[in-house]
Amino acid sequence: MSWRNPWVARVLALLAGVAAGLAHPPFGFLPGLLGYALMLALVDAEGPRPLRSAFLRGWLVGVGYFAVSVWWITEPFMVDAKEQGWMAPFALVLMAGGLAAFWAVAAVLYRALKPRGFAAIVVFAGALSGFEWLRGNVFTGFPWDLVGETWRAGSAPSQAAAVVGAYGLTWITVLIAASPAVLAQRVGRLSQGVTLIAAVALLAGLFGYGAERLSGVAKPPVGAPVIRIVQANIDQKDKWKPENLKLVFDTYVDLTTRRAAVQPSIVIWPEGALPAVIDELVAPGSPYAPQLRDLLSPGQTLLMGANRAETGQDGAARYFNSLVAFRREADALRVTGVYDKHHLVPFGEYMPAGDFAQKIGFRSLVHMPDDFTAGPRSQPIAPWGVPAVQVLICYEALFPGVTRSGALRAARRPAWILNISNDAWFGQGSGPLQHLNIASYRAIEEGLPIVRATPTGVSAVIDAYGRIQPGARLGLGRLGVIDAPMPPAVEITDFSRLGELPFAGMLLLSGLAALAYFARRPRIIGGP
Repeated sequence: MSWRNPWVARVLALLAGVAAGLAHPPFGFLPGLLGYALMLALVDAEGPRPLRSAFLRGWLVGVGYFAVSVWWITEPFMVDAKEQGWMAPFALVLMAGGLAAFWAVAAVLYRALKPRGFAAIVVFAGALSGFEWLRGNVFTGFPWDLVGETWRAGSAPSQAAAVVGAYGLTWITVLIAASPAVLAQRVGRLSQGVTLIAAVALLAGLFGYGAERLSGVAKPPVGAPVIRIVQANIDQKDKWKPENLKLVFDTYVDLTTRRAAVQPSIVIWPEGALPAVIDELVAPGSPYAPQLRDLLSPGQTLLMGANRAETGQDGAARYFNSLVAFRREADALRVTGVYDKHHLVPFGEYMPAGDFAQKIGFRSLVHMPDDFTAGPRSQPIAPWGVPAVQVLICYEALFPGVTRSGALRAARRPAWILNISNDAWFGQGSGPLQHLNIASYRAIEEGLPIVRATPTGVSAVIDAYGRIQPGARLGLGRLGVIDAPMPPAVEITDFSRLGELPFAGMLLLSGLAALAYFARRPRIIGGP
């Protein structure tokens, strides 16, 4: 196919990316998946500078996609608009444009190989999904809205993540969605027909496998621990005003102590629930320490997202974004477990090249005297009276395989996943809803229920199939609690056993498709 007007091709590339972005929840415009077919057709197009055109068109598709996916990145800078608002447009431009570079290079790689027919679709799926894996792993990684997470978590197609993970599902999704592009290629009708039939069969397989897996959904067993999630609905702009500490604390106390039909054994407060360092609040003489003790009944455990401090050997304070487990025992409040966030958010929780960045006016968004310090590599914790749990704080829920790696490190599988997050940073738009869908994929991959606690929504209890439990969801801008039994884990998944090995096999298949195409491509021997 030839695109005679380059500006028309560029506009179409942007629209292809926007369409693909809108296919993701919460928009759910699944016909937008055809944006990948348009991307492939645009990259395939003939022209005087094919690799340069492929780079630009691939980049523009990525810009459209990530503009839809990450526009919420401007929200954190508007919390303190006077000091940090000026950085918001730079953040959006740099984020969308930078992430789009991965797609641009994937487009160049595919165009350099330039296969045709079914091989073209397989190679394109390998190139794009391979660079999606790189996006999720290099430069600290940012796997927000992976292509494979287009399907609503808990739906039939999403269940394939239990076998191949989100990256493997990315390969499958691109293969299916890009297949109509074969109609624009100069190949025989038979090749076009085989490609489309294979794509339809693969799509049917996704739905069939998912429907079969979902038919075995298990109910919580009798005696399952009852969890209370507290959502205080306090805006980020108000939370960190020093004069509001008592108001924030009292709101959490009131919600925690509400009467319940069944007494919760585990109470969960979200990431950074209180606008203070927890060490100061529970120190002897603090007026908050006895109140924190008295809000719990004997035997109850509070899992609190908290900022905590330690003094290092050099005498300097180090700050951690943590989950702290408190248990009420008689008249004492004991710390029974601590998890320190390992995978910190660059620019949000720490500033790369911090000294230099501060000199030119940049600093991280943390409300601490200094950046957060990363904790040890993630693994499950088992506070007294709480089933072993893998904690994922905010951003950590984006990364496939964290729970699997932690289980291998600790030599034990957790019973559930806890994702505490401060989604108030994302505003009231699509960001929190996207984060909910992304985090739910971790449940599908691991076969473990996931509990989400956020201050302003969306909080939820999600089963091991990625489905929100009936009546166990608090939406955006809602104040209240969720009381629900912990859903059961299911049999260990193929992804838990094999990790990214199936995805590696898919990339190998794409490489073999490229080799096979070149092996049988006619060559001109000799010359005039």
